[in-house]
Amino acid sequence: MLVANRLVEFFIGGGGFTNLVLSIAVVGLASSAVLNARASGMDVERRHFETESFGRIMRALSRSVSPDAVVEAIVHELGTATEADHVAVVRLRPGSSVLDVTFVSMLPGTPTSNTVMPLRQLDPIETRHLRELPRPQPSGGPMRLVDGAPTPIWRDGMASAVDPAAVENEATHSIRRGGRARPRAAGSVEDDARAREVADRIAYRLQDAYGLRNTLAAPLQSGQAIAGAIVLSRRTSDIWPETAVRLLNSAAFETSAALARVYSYQAAESEARTDQLTQLPNRRYFDEYCKLLASRRRSSDRVAILAVDVDLFKGVNDAHGHQVGDQVLKSIANAIQASVREEDVPVRSGGEEFLVLLRNPSEGIALEIGERIRQNVREMDLTDLGVPDRVTVSVGVASGQEAGETIDEIAERADRALYAAKRTGRDRVVEAWQADLDQ
Repeated sequence: MLVANRLVEFFIGGGGFTNLVLSIAVVGLASSAVLNARASGMDVERRHFETESFGRIMRALSRSVSPDAVVEAIVHELGTATEADHVAVVRLRPGSSVLDVTFVSMLPGTPTSNTVMPLRQLDPIETRHLRELPRPQPSGGPMRLVDGAPTPIWRDGMASAVDPAAVENEATHSIRRGGRARPRAAGSVEDDARAREVADRIAYRLQDAYGLRNTLAAPLQSGQAIAGAIVLSRRTSDIWPETAVRLLNSAAFETSAALARVYSYQAAESEARTDQLTQLPNRRYFDEYCKLLASRRRSSDRVAILAVDVDLFKGVNDAHGHQVGDQVLKSIANAIQASVREEDVPVRSGGEEFLVLLRNPSEGIALEIGERIRQNVREMDLTDLGVPDRVTVSVGVASGQEAGETIDEIAERADRALYAAKRTGRDRVVEAWQADLDQ
């Protein structure tokens, strides 16, 4: 009001129309400068908030030691920072053709949904549906995804988790942390577009499954392969702000690295607990499993252990060589695996020795499974390996009797029963109580 009064006085005082126009222009420039300063301050504040959110996501990811922990580390922070109503993390299960879907609502008290999505559901969508997706599709037509065998779209040239529409925007491809910029992953625009195609197909399927309205998706990647997607959704049709796009792309990039790390760790741990010849669990796994079972075992839980040893296996190695002997052991492992129940744990404990842990077997089941193993091994046809004679095993069976008996004590009784089976002629099953009577 003061400025306006001064301008009127100036005009009346003979400054003329030109002076009035110039004064109004000065006021306009000053106002514009104030607005720009405020906008700049808001932009700095948004950047600060974005950096803090991304920092919290990074700290949580660094502590994650399982795929589920990785998902838990990002969903709530990402949902809050982007003002999304829902966050979905879709992961390709290693070694399978199934996608694991974790769907989280940002509404308080709403439970998390966990489900699966077969890869075949990501087959090319009709053109009308593709036009509904928020990003352009790559030229050259869609690439097919087939259940059971990932096709090139899941293998070739998928190295970046960035939005190709923002290639010229440096801010979209980096996020500042402590004054340093994290560059985007290397990859061509075509590669990025193909990766986005898969992410958008996933988003479309989630729209259909959960009734979502407005989605924003970024692919999860492992090396040159697509490993899933992170999908945000909101109920309104408003355009997603650049902050949300940047955070989603950065979170997808870092989540991809975290998932690759934990999957690699799990694979290494699995390999350390797996017998490489037979692919059965090894003795280390058996001992760790027994310790875990003992810590959770109730007084009413029943446990039985079978001790299995190949009869006269040294003769097989001497007559046919160790390579053939290894193949025989693999065949025996397969026979044991086919003889036990789904809840049982067969392991190769060393050399030609195997153990089977039976959980809660009913009366007579342990003896029945031991006899099944003996019979299945004896009926193996090994002539293709050049072994004309039958190969047999001896089996010792011990079931838990007293509530306080440890698993180690049960295993020791099974071992004594095995030696009794060896002493009394091999190719037989002996229960621990029989062995105790013979002594």
